[in-house]
Amino acid sequence: MADAALLLVTKKIGKAVAAETLSYARPFLEKKSRSIKALPDKMILIKNDLELIRAYLKEVDRKGFTDLVTEIWTGQARKLAYDMEDIVDQFTYVVGKHHLDGAWWSFFTKSQDPFTLDEIATAVKRINKELKRLKECRDWTQPVGGSDVPAKDYNTQQQMYLPGHGYSISDEELIGLDRNRKILMRLLNLNNCSHLQIIAVCGMGGIGKSTLVNNVFRKEASKFECHAWVSVSQSYNMYDIWRSMLKEIYSKEKKEFDAEKMTGAEMQMELKKILETKQYLIVLDDVWTAEVFRELKEVLVDTGMGSRVVITTRIEQVASVADDSYKIKVEPLEEEEAWCLFRRNAFPRTKNHICPLVLQECGKSIVEKCDGLPLALVAIGSTLSHKAQDVAEWKRFYNQLIWELHNNGDLNRVVKILNLSYKYLPDHLKSCFMYCAMFPEDHMIHRKRLIRMWVAEGFIEQRGACSLEDVAEGYLRELVQRGMLQVVKRNSFNRIKCVRMHDLVRELALFQSKRESFGTTYDDSHGVMHLESDSRRMSVLQCKNDIQPSIGQCRLRTFIAFSTSKASSSLFPSESKYLAVLELSGLPIETIPNSIGELFNLKYLGLNKTNVKILPRSTMNLHNLETLSLQDTDCVHLPRGSEKLKKLRHIMMYKFLDKTLTSFKLIEPMEPFDGLCSLKVLQTLRSVRASDVFIAKLSNLCQLRLLSINGVRSIHCAQLCDSLSKMHQLSTLEIVASNEDEVLQLETLTLPNPLRKLIFAGRFSEGTLKSPFFSNHGDALHTIYLYWSQLVDNPLPRLSEFLSLTQIMLTRAYTGQELNFHPGWFPNVKIISLRDLPHVNKIHIHEGTLVLLEELVIRNLVELQDIPTGVEYLKSLKDALFLDMHPNFKRNLPTTKLNHVQRALYTIRSEVA
Repeated sequence: MADAALLLVTKKIGKAVAAETLSYARPFLEKKSRSIKALPDKMILIKNDLELIRAYLKEVDRKGFTDLVTEIWTGQARKLAYDMEDIVDQFTYVVGKHHLDGAWWSFFTKSQDPFTLDEIATAVKRINKELKRLKECRDWTQPVGGSDVPAKDYNTQQQMYLPGHGYSISDEELIGLDRNRKILMRLLNLNNCSHLQIIAVCGMGGIGKSTLVNNVFRKEASKFECHAWVSVSQSYNMYDIWRSMLKEIYSKEKKEFDAEKMTGAEMQMELKKILETKQYLIVLDDVWTAEVFRELKEVLVDTGMGSRVVITTRIEQVASVADDSYKIKVEPLEEEEAWCLFRRNAFPRTKNHICPLVLQECGKSIVEKCDGLPLALVAIGSTLSHKAQDVAEWKRFYNQLIWELHNNGDLNRVVKILNLSYKYLPDHLKSCFMYCAMFPEDHMIHRKRLIRMWVAEGFIEQRGACSLEDVAEGYLRELVQRGMLQVVKRNSFNRIKCVRMHDLVRELALFQSKRESFGTTYDDSHGVMHLESDSRRMSVLQCKNDIQPSIGQCRLRTFIAFSTSKASSSLFPSESKYLAVLELSGLPIETIPNSIGELFNLKYLGLNKTNVKILPRSTMNLHNLETLSLQDTDCVHLPRGSEKLKKLRHIMMYKFLDKTLTSFKLIEPMEPFDGLCSLKVLQTLRSVRASDVFIAKLSNLCQLRLLSINGVRSIHCAQLCDSLSKMHQLSTLEIVASNEDEVLQLETLTLPNPLRKLIFAGRFSEGTLKSPFFSNHGDALHTIYLYWSQLVDNPLPRLSEFLSLTQIMLTRAYTGQELNFHPGWFPNVKIISLRDLPHVNKIHIHEGTLVLLEELVIRNLVELQDIPTGVEYLKSLKDALFLDMHPNFKRNLPTTKLNHVQRALYTIRSEVA
């Protein structure tokens, strides 16, 4: 539907005509014509109309109306919303520019700016007229018989989407689910647990939750005195659930049951009466909200007889009604399991389900696209079993797989089940979800980058005193909990670091994005492509041809390029004036055209790992810019006038000098510019060169959360500590000395907010680790890196007192010969890296230390000839890397001590083993 577009534009209108904006816009507008004066009021009326249209469409969706007229009407409503979004951006720009520049309007001319208020007023009048026509046409979208047609009944919805417990599958067909089946059977039959237990089976749509539970239910239900299977779904009705439960229970007991003669309360009482005397097994299939369980809880009496309730759900938050030891997370199948399941269904009559050699390459491509999803593997395999075993036929099927999923009746259920997750997403998450589909298949999407893009696009709503970034992170967690995104990597303290989209989910999201003109991807690696001219967002995955003419037709909000052979002159989308996000990181571009200053709406500019050396002066016209990212480029100076970019929230800017990470001077930081400390909303500053003036004014940046400051000298330290003491939001701090011999005097450092991550590079006095800062806030630290500290005293005893540490890195941090890890030390540390400790020749790991350690990296410890003693005690260790070690290390390596480690690797200097 048009929910995402309508929600976004109504939020934008609300901001544009908010009291704060109008407080400085009204006097300016009052001097203009009557139509211009009335602009805010007319925009509010449009907002009200769009909200009503959105509510109407949600009701249409709830009642299941999917006729062609409604679909066309919805598309027209969406187009109007997009047009209005353009107008709101124009209005915000004109009013905002007047506010910023003061007397600017007195010499404003049409040639100097892309919009005038007269043009905006005319456009608003047109939108009002088209809205009126749209409302008049609404009657066409009503089904025959009026608008009060009831929604699809409850039982029909179950048949459409869920297998139910009438659908059976043999143990041999339960490929990849055997381990979870055994766990579920064990949890059902725990003889030593007589209390009622809730068991949750969680995973994305189509992963096999219902199939798994169904298989076990058929075997185990008879062991309980009373049992029932209830399909819940998003559109559950408690009356239907009570009735379904009673109907099943009565049928087993061969009793008469007439639901029409009983109220919901009577059925509830009857259920409670039955269940309080029996050992029962209840399956609640496809639960979308914990509220269902709370409403059912009153009848689910704990009889002390070993009763069980099994919940299947796509949502982790719902699964939390069960204790952790009673949760089963169903994951996608491994590659071999997926191939086996596919073959079983594609070649059901062939002995051992062998795939002909000629079809294997195409077959495995299809299986790879299914990405371990059993529902898709079974459905697609079964469909192919009815087709000729011909390479051309299979390739044709693969090339039009998404079309097949939407148009082939045998596969339609796959789309319906996967799309349910999107359909029932809260409105505020739909745009965020579709945005993720713009990244390439299997791409690791970094949390911070994605969140900053969402914020730039205006998808995130302000919630109380929380920053937009914090709210966005909550959105990300919710998408993960709903199975819409998969976590690829978490940091050491379990915060999401990278996510990806399941391949099929991404394809369906792209289909939905194109259908709603939300966004499209461009890949001409297989020939010239046609690009939809009305798409709001574009992602270039591969570009070998010149796409500039196509881009110019679009009112793009986001342009992301991942791979292109084109130079910046042909790639840069300068005609897309409405761009909010421009991400060109990693491309072989050297110059940014002066026309970038015309992108009045630009909020995010990503140029990491490009060959850009300088930004044009026109960059200072980007008054809406929030994120400027120039990491690993040759550009470390911003143009004069950068202090005008008052909305900057994140500046990441530095040049790499040594990517081997062996030198003290790893990067060249950005030079602080005049007015940098006047950017009041700045949250991220990485990395900036220290100067007397900058450090003295640093406390003005009171919203900073991440600060990396480079080139600090001893004489700076007192003022630096004073400035830092006034920062109430800081959570990550990096201080790098001007050179390896400079001593950082940081004993007086105190912070009002506990740090989560601390990086010190350079010498500091031995008393620093015992300073008030560490005494007061050390327990909050999750991560600490010490580079080139060259401490005489072993830092481990002091660091072991920081109980929240999850990651430690020591590089040239200690000049002693031994490191000892004593029992009880570092109970939460998951990652330790020890590098370039020139004199360390012995490492002792005692039993009972580092009990959660997962990754151990020891690199270039030139005197260490033996593996650390006690490494066999590290039972949770997954990776043990010994790199650039002493020549004798290989000879002395007792490999049996590393048998429990998943990945063990060692290299000798200039020799790889």
